[in-house]
Amino acid sequence: MHGYYYDQNRVYPEEMGGPGRRKGRRPRRPGRAVLLFCAALALLIIAAVVLHWVGDTLRYRDALSRPSGGQQWEEDWEDPWQEDEKRGETTVERAPLGDEVTVTLNPQPQSEPHPLQTIYEENIQSIVSIWGDAGTSYSYGTGVVLSADGYIITNAHVIEGCSQVEVVLQNDRILDALLVGMDLPTDLAVLKVEGEDLQPAVFGDSDQLRVGDPAVAIGNPLGQELRGTMTDGIISAINRVVDVDGYSMVLIQTTAALNSGNSGGALINQYGQVVGITNMKMYAYDDTVEGLGFAIPTTTVKTVVEDLIRQGYVSGEPTIGITCYTVTEEMMEVYGMPAGVCVKSVQEDSDARTQGIFPGDVIVEANGQAVTTIEELLALKEGMAVGDVISFRLWREGAYLEREVTLTEQYIPQS
Repeated sequence: MHGYYYDQNRVYPEEMGGPGRRKGRRPRRPGRAVLLFCAALALLIIAAVVLHWVGDTLRYRDALSRPSGGQQWEEDWEDPWQEDEKRGETTVERAPLGDEVTVTLNPQPQSEPHPLQTIYEENIQSIVSIWGDAGTSYSYGTGVVLSADGYIITNAHVIEGCSQVEVVLQNDRILDALLVGMDLPTDLAVLKVEGEDLQPAVFGDSDQLRVGDPAVAIGNPLGQELRGTMTDGIISAINRVVDVDGYSMVLIQTTAALNSGNSGGALINQYGQVVGITNMKMYAYDDTVEGLGFAIPTTTVKTVVEDLIRQGYVSGEPTIGITCYTVTEEMMEVYGMPAGVCVKSVQEDSDARTQGIFPGDVIVEANGQAVTTIEELLALKEGMAVGDVISFRLWREGAYLEREVTLTEQYIPQS
C-alpha cells in the first residue's frame, strides 16, 4: 500500500497530552514512520477487507481515497488519521494586497555548475522556518524569501487551519507573519513579514530542467533542531501528475531526500537557482520507498504567487467544481463500478452541484471521449476557459446519466 503525504509536522499542546510549546524550543512530533506503522497496523485490524481494494490507491493529508457511493460503507468507515489531520478555518490576519512584486525566472547561466558548498552559501539565508498555531495543534514547515521587504513563499498546507503564523530567520529573529493569500489546489501560500533586509532567493526557470540534472533541497526536516538541512539528488521526472486530495498537480520529481518539515522549502538546480517549492514525498506500508520527493515547479509558482500578491486569490483557472479519483480494478470488482473517474466531493457553489452531480458518481465520458483516469480528464480540460461547458456521461448505481457542467473559477477567495 502506497501513497503521498505532505511532509509537514503537527504537534499538540500539553492539555491534549502533547509536549506543548517550550520557551526557546519548538516541540517535536513523534516520528512519522512510527505513526504510519501504527496507522497501518490499525487499518489491518479494523478493515482488512478494505485494505485489499485500496492497496494501490493514494492517500494524502485528509484521508484514504475511497469510493463514496455506498452510504452505509461510509458511515462504518473510521479513518485513523482523521483526528490528527483535520483542519479548521485558516484565520491568520490578512496582509494588504496590490503590491507589484513579481517572481523573476532567470535562465540557466552558460557557466560551470556551482559546487554544493557554494549552492548552500548562496541560498541558506533565503530559507526560513514557518511556525503555525492551529489552536489544538501546531505546525511547522519551511519558507523561501521572495523579496527583501518580507514576502515569503510556502505551502498552503503548512498554514492551513492556523490562526497565527511566525517566521524564524536564519539569525534566529522571529517575525509575526500576515497571510497574503493561499491556494489549496496548487498548495501555495504567500506570507508577509515586516522587514527590509531579507535576502531574496534567485529563482530559475523550471521549464529548462532535464531528467538527470543535479538538484538539492534545503529545508527544515523535523523542525527547528535540524533546520537548514541540505540534501542532494537529481531531477528524476518532470511534469509528474499527482492527485492530491482530489486536486491534480503537475510536479517535479526528485531523489533529494525530503522529510517532515521540508514543506515549503527550496528545490535548487546546479546553478544555485530555486526551481521548485518542495511539498510532498511518497511512502509505502508494505515496501521500502526512498528517493521519491516532489516539488511545485517555478513556472506554476510564478503564476500563482503573483496573483496572490496582487489580489489574494488565483483567477482565470477553470474548474469543474469536483474532487475525484481514478476507479481502480479492485473498485470495479468489489463495487461493480465501470472504468472512469469517481467523484469524491462537489463544491457547494459549483455548476456541477447545480446540475446534479453527486459524490459516488463515476464519470465515464466527457465531451464524447472515454475517460478512465484523472489524467485523461485533466487533458480534456486543458485549453478550456471559465464559462465553457463540458458534457458528461455518468454512471450512478447501475444507471447512466447525461449532465452538462459550466466551468467556473477554480479558487474562491477566503475572507
